Amino acid sequence: MGIGELDREAHVPEVTGAAAAPRTLAEALRARGDEGLSALLRARPDLLNPVPNDLTQLATRAGTRGSVVRALERLDRFALQTAEALAVAPDPAPYPVLLGLLTGDEGDPEIEAALPGAVALLREQALLWGEDDRLRLVRTARELLAPSAQHPSPTGLGPTVAEATAGMSPGRVQEIIAAAGLTSTHDPVSAVVVLTGLFTDRERMGGLLDEASPDALSVLDRLVWGPPYGEVTANPAPPVRWLRDRGLLLPVSARTMVLPREVALHLRGGRAHRVPEPVAPVLGVARDYRPQVVDSAAAGQAHAALATVEELLKSWHQGGPQVLRAGGMSVRDLKKTAAVLDVTEQLAAFWLELCFGAGLLASDGEADERYAPTPAYDDWLDLPAAERWARLVAPWLTATRTAGLVGGADAKGRTLAVLGPDLDRAPAPEVRHRVLELLATLPPGAAADPESLFARLRWERPPRGAAQTAPQRPAAAGTAPGQTSASGAGPAPGAGSGPAAAGFGSTADGFAAPGYGPDLPGDLRSRLARWTLAEAELLGLTGRGALAGPARALLNLPLAEAAAPADHGGRVEMSVAAGRAATLLAPLLPEAVDHVLLQADLTAVAPGPLRRPLADALAVLADVESKGGATVYRFTPGSVRRALDSGRSASDLHDFLTAHSRTPVPQPLAYLIDDVARRHGHLRIGAASAYVRCDDDTVLGEILADRRSAPLGLRRLAPTVLAAQADPASLLEGLRSMGYAPAAESAEGDVLITRADAYRTPARTAPVPVPDGPPAPDTTLLGAAVKAIRAGDRAATAVRKEPAAPVAATGGLPRTSAAETLATVQAAAMTGSAVWIGYVNAEGAASQRVIAPVRVEGGFVTGYDHTADEVRTYPLHRITGVAELADDQV
Repeated sequence: MGIGELDREAHVPEVTGAAAAPRTLAEALRARGDEGLSALLRARPDLLNPVPNDLTQLATRAGTRGSVVRALERLDRFALQTAEALAVAPDPAPYPVLLGLLTGDEGDPEIEAALPGAVALLREQALLWGEDDRLRLVRTARELLAPSAQHPSPTGLGPTVAEATAGMSPGRVQEIIAAAGLTSTHDPVSAVVVLTGLFTDRERMGGLLDEASPDALSVLDRLVWGPPYGEVTANPAPPVRWLRDRGLLLPVSARTMVLPREVALHLRGGRAHRVPEPVAPVLGVARDYRPQVVDSAAAGQAHAALATVEELLKSWHQGGPQVLRAGGMSVRDLKKTAAVLDVTEQLAAFWLELCFGAGLLASDGEADERYAPTPAYDDWLDLPAAERWARLVAPWLTATRTAGLVGGADAKGRTLAVLGPDLDRAPAPEVRHRVLELLATLPPGAAADPESLFARLRWERPPRGAAQTAPQRPAAAGTAPGQTSASGAGPAPGAGSGPAAAGFGSTADGFAAPGYGPDLPGDLRSRLARWTLAEAELLGLTGRGALAGPARALLNLPLAEAAAPADHGGRVEMSVAAGRAATLLAPLLPEAVDHVLLQADLTAVAPGPLRRPLADALAVLADVESKGGATVYRFTPGSVRRALDSGRSASDLHDFLTAHSRTPVPQPLAYLIDDVARRHGHLRIGAASAYVRCDDDTVLGEILADRRSAPLGLRRLAPTVLAAQADPASLLEGLRSMGYAPAAESAEGDVLITRADAYRTPARTAPVPVPDGPPAPDTTLLGAAVKAIRAGDRAATAVRKEPAAPVAATGGLPRTSAAETLATVQAAAMTGSAVWIGYVNAEGAASQRVIAPVRVEGGFVTGYDHTADEVRTYPLHRITGVAELADDQV
């Protein structure tokens, strides 16, 4: 629908009466109720930015290319197939014609049952308008989906006979008619009509094809489902010449022929699509488990996720890796993190992005910028385990940052780094929600078959490009696409019928490869779905592939029985849903214990998750050797020295172990603590650049004589002092690697106490998701927008009285003198009638309004504004002019 046509329509009085058929999209919208307009604006929120002035402007905006493309991308497969069929149907198309294009000659009860819903959906979203006897796609949608020489149709159909013969000479058209056995006509227009009538007459067309040779029919068979274009040689084979002479193939260029749409539809049995899909694929069940088994498995995964996050951020207590100049972490640092967590690099990227999205990890913003835990991490550690889990999964569900892309390349070929820019993908939250909601439609404990799940997702939102590509015939039916057949005709190179023609771009369609990473095949939504399944299992939202009870609570879905997803306009606050999920998860998590079991081999076994103070203290005193249901810690000279560096004495460590061990402290462990404590602090290191001091000069002599000390640049300043060229930290680490146990000291000579949790970034907020287009409007906004559009439309379409004298109009606004304006509004105030005014506000924006003046004084007119539906006051000097309304108007 062109803008000019819509503008002309705006000045036509609204036709009332149920029998009046709309002539334009604007008229069709005007005939809707408020609920119908609200449904349109809810489905296409981009039409609300800004709120249209009237229904003509709304119709114009609904027909713009960007808005139509976005609306088409959000259709399910059958609704899109319905739109594609309308694009190759006559314009306008009666409902029976559309039904025939989808069902073919044989009919299909499923399509007949589903088509009214698809038409209603297209009509609701203003992609289609008109009554059932005159269905019309909006012009932009038809341009996107209809076939042309540059953009073949997603149905695989070619141009009509009339379109294909538009540039053909009249004599050649008459030759085709004669070869087809038709009577010659006096003009090319009637000749095209006669030829089209032949191709659309099933009986006569069948008789013509009965005369064709098997080779000629084979050529048609290779083109019938698309692409409809084929290359020919300079001297085509006899079967191709026979088809060309009778118009069954029409020339597009000197070497390219096309199969006319009418011929293809006859060969297809009247069907526009090879495989119509009126019904969504059924979600299959891979295996059934008891719901308790699923919840237990999910709780185990949730517990492991919390342990992984803690382990990751503990390793960065003193500051993590540096931030790259372009943002993000280097590949080397990612490998180190993966080694610490004992996972693959891709999974390490997921845990890093999870912490970043939850606000537990950020850069410190210093000149030498590094990553480190945030203050929010300390608050997170103080929460119960179930609440900590909820604080992780709730941001993941709404995050647009996509860890699966790490390691891939951006549009410029640059590698995407973890925690770096360009990882936001707007569809991610929608895909995550939808995957989990589809799992929720299965009975509790049922694990979905992944391939059926992906097929359902592809039906609900066809991949851009692949969903609209016409299926190809098997290889046995002819040559591969793009090759020239032996008989002289085959699909032309580059003439594929993918939706690049439809204006969507081209992407592959595949879900075959399992795994996790940027190398998964398929379009973005397909990969997001696979990543969602893997990440949901890692986080404990699913257990053994089935949705767990806490995940249902997080999605605000019924817990007792499976149900289809409800309207998300009423979704509860995410914080409330996360609280419900945490409440359900808490009883499933193992209870924290306050003791360990010390063993004679210098290990301690934690029979369950440790309470926070004990876990923190033991993590300093010992190293984790193995994890699982029970965590094994090992005591080493280095770990004991680490505890002593944190400010504890040997007696403190003995008391700590005695208080928290259910077994006696083994003698080897006691000896280890005493031995390390006896040597701890014997050497002192400070800043000179650095120095070493020790009361025992023989120890310093041993250090100087040791070849391993050469890189430190040591020299003796006094019998008990060595100076070093290395900085204190390097000197401290170097002597420890040589087997000594030095302690750092301050400028005053006091021993420095180091704590593992000493470094934190300044307060940081979690990254904000990048929305996929405008946000969905709430009920209040929809009501106000519909009210404003209705009021503006009443003002724009109100019928005015013809003035007694000619009145100049500029930009559609009335123009009257100041005296005429004052006299008219005063008369309207006395009679209580409404008038039409033109008004220019302080910003210079012009508008037209219908007002009922009640008071005129002091250079202002006060009245009820029907456009805004409220009482307003307007300065008279800003009113461009005034006109009376017709007697039957407001």
